[in-house]
Amino acid sequence: MITTTLRRAALTAGVSLAALGLLAPGVAQAGTTDHPVDQLPATSLTLPRPSGPYGVGTDTLHLVDADRPDPWVPESGPRELMVSMYYPARRASGTPARYVTPRESGLLLESQGVTDVPADALSTVRTYARSGAAPRAGRRNYPLVVLSPGFSFPRTSLTALAEDLASSGYVVAAVEHTYESVATTFPDGRVTTCVACETDTTPQRIIQGRAADVSFVLDELVGPRPAWRLAHLIDPARIGMAGHSVGGASSGPTAVRDPRVRAAVNLDGTQFDPLPESGLAVPFMFLGTEDGHSPGGEDTTWDRDWQRLTGWKRWITVSGSAHSSFTDYATLADQLGVDIGQTIAGARAVRITNAYVGAFFDQHLRGRHRPLLDGPSRKYREVRFHPSTQR
Repeated sequence: MITTTLRRAALTAGVSLAALGLLAPGVAQAGTTDHPVDQLPATSLTLPRPSGPYGVGTDTLHLVDADRPDPWVPESGPRELMVSMYYPARRASGTPARYVTPRESGLLLESQGVTDVPADALSTVRTYARSGAAPRAGRRNYPLVVLSPGFSFPRTSLTALAEDLASSGYVVAAVEHTYESVATTFPDGRVTTCVACETDTTPQRIIQGRAADVSFVLDELVGPRPAWRLAHLIDPARIGMAGHSVGGASSGPTAVRDPRVRAAVNLDGTQFDPLPESGLAVPFMFLGTEDGHSPGGEDTTWDRDWQRLTGWKRWITVSGSAHSSFTDYATLADQLGVDIGQTIAGARAVRITNAYVGAFFDQHLRGRHRPLLDGPSRKYREVRFHPSTQR
């Protein structure tokens, strides 16, 4: 089994997902088979509306790294990844995109021992992206942000953040790390589960594997033969990365390994793989829970790696937040009337995450100064800057 340390510090999100499924009356029972996108189940849950002026389009990519065997199941062949692309789009074009399939919903809830809600409950979540939407007319060279979810979580757990960034003029690639998610569906109908969850491994191995995944995805998006039909929308000189939990812990090591990553964000992830003592110069932001990630707190890895960040940096915490407050599950839990340990409203937590991550990438990938990052804001009084840590 995976180490106790990783489960406690990086996988706390799994507890939140389990709680999310509890005591969820009123979620309509839908069919047990997958629905085509034009026949989605009736919506019972919803994500916050994106804040930007543009519509949001989405495509799904199936990428195969022929040069690398799968690190978790080598006998399965080369590493395969599913990636959701989000981009600024013309409003009302395309068809509504589903959040997860009924089968994925069932596997997500089953993995957490949740049995008292309909298995397909999470497939009812309303999203704002539209599959196959026409891109926004006349504009090219958008910055690219890569998103990496928490361990055992699917890429869809960061949908609200992805949609918000795309609505504001970013291309977003949300990466599913195969065999590290409890449910990954491939185009041929295969559904893989979290083999890594049952493997005796280390957080460093997971983080290093994620860095390799992200570099491969960048090769496929901005290399000489792009795998995505809309790759011309991406400015390869403006690429950032953000992640939650172990996905956030992977953002710094990925930037160390791959110079294409020009800015990085860690959302409440323990820095299991230390940054090099020689330092990391790319702009970097820590955004996490006040209880767990304030300076001098229980997780000392942020204190250590803060000293190794040699460029622009911020260390910000959110009062009342819990580990999953930086994912979609914050607001979904509230809608189900479930306590996941946060005292901040879930939709509010999501909006704060979107606002600060968006401001960070605006400043460092677009060169637009964002006063929100300069210090405390009357609009977001829950947000704490740590004055002794600012540069």
